[in-house]
Amino acid sequence: MVLTCGVVAGVLLAGASQLAARDAGDLDGLAASGATVTLTGTLTSEPARVRSGPPDAPPRYRATLAVDDVGTRGEHRAASAPVTVLTGSPWPGVSYGARVVVRGRLAPGTPGRRAVALLQAGGTPALVEPPGGALLAVDAVRSGLRDVCAGLGADARGLVPGIAVGDTSALPDDLDRAMRDSGLTHVTAVSGAHFSIVGAGVLVLTGAAGLPRRARAAVVCAVMLGFVVLVHPGPSVLRAAAMGAVGLGALVLGRPARAVPALAAAVVVLLVADPWLARELGFVLSVVATSGLVLLAGPLARRWSGSARAPVAYALAVPVAAQSVCAPVVLLLSPAVALYAVPANVLVAPAVAPATVLGLLAALVSPWWHAAGVILAELAGLACWWIATVARVAAALPGAQVAWTPGVVGLVLLAAGTAAGLALLLGRPPGDVDHGVGTATERVPGRRRAST
Repeated sequence: MVLTCGVVAGVLLAGASQLAARDAGDLDGLAASGATVTLTGTLTSEPARVRSGPPDAPPRYRATLAVDDVGTRGEHRAASAPVTVLTGSPWPGVSYGARVVVRGRLAPGTPGRRAVALLQAGGTPALVEPPGGALLAVDAVRSGLRDVCAGLGADARGLVPGIAVGDTSALPDDLDRAMRDSGLTHVTAVSGAHFSIVGAGVLVLTGAAGLPRRARAAVVCAVMLGFVVLVHPGPSVLRAAAMGAVGLGALVLGRPARAVPALAAAVVVLLVADPWLARELGFVLSVVATSGLVLLAGPLARRWSGSARAPVAYALAVPVAAQSVCAPVVLLLSPAVALYAVPANVLVAPAVAPATVLGLLAALVSPWWHAAGVILAELAGLACWWIATVARVAAALPGAQVAWTPGVVGLVLLAAGTAAGLALLLGRPPGDVDHGVGTATERVPGRRRAST
């Protein structure tokens, strides 16, 4: 109880201190009055096209700016708060980590969200200072991956960078809708699965090289940090990286990692560092999905392993567990349920790891060996072709999206229905019920015997 109160107090204190810092520059007041301002700051997200809205609407582009200077009516004020910037044109020559200046009209942000305000920019942001050397190298790797994917089909051209490094800038709008309708959007969101694939590969290689435990941990740590920089630290990436750090500590200390404590420690540390992650749906979905996999996938697989081989049981249990816990949260985005999400995830699962590994190799090779990067991208494109095919077929099936009651009522109804379904799936098999007589089984230590 004392530990719980201490954790809650730490998160609340962190939130209060950051709220005080966000008040600098009076961005809230300027946004409330609709003031025209000039903002200077650092981009903390890639400029990306806004995909929501009517299909025939003019394109809009969005990025997050960590503002450190606010200019209005000839006066400049220091600030320390994020602002969402919207423009009607692409941002040429501007990338993640660049320092820019942009002018536009401020509007209030959504209460409780990370961004203090929304800036409707009147033009393209001007570059003040390019990103640092490390971020420039990362930008070269990401650009190189897009270059080696240029000759692929439209679906693979968008999916390979999306699956490998979370770059969905080239993802076709119709494929994006198909993946959303089929429950496969998470495939292009870098999260724990990517870190697991990369970490497992590094551990295998370092183990084969005969490195001691601490050296293996150091190599994995360096690779993970580089991977975070490469994919850019979004909410799900930070959660996965923090959980990986806890597991890495267990490896160094020679103690077995425990998934639930690792997840809890990762969530607490991240909320202390950035309390607004609690309002990020990407972060919430990542935590909820990981919790479902940790707590439900094993019991479901064990429940089904009596009639199926263990690998098959786990292959079925993982998407069922993830979809069960994520579906109520996804309702907050859209009041509909993806009917074929579980079979679609089962079908694409064998292609995700090859697409991830080959895509990452293509990205790392492309800046200095273009031909090898093209070959690797084409191989990754084959796996992505299968993922896109499954998404399009599943989205085109009748009832792919089942309308559901919106709001809290719909969320409670779906959560209750899911809990009831899981209770049935995880219930004791009929043969395990002890009726006291007849052929019911009686459990005894070390063996099973039929009661008489």
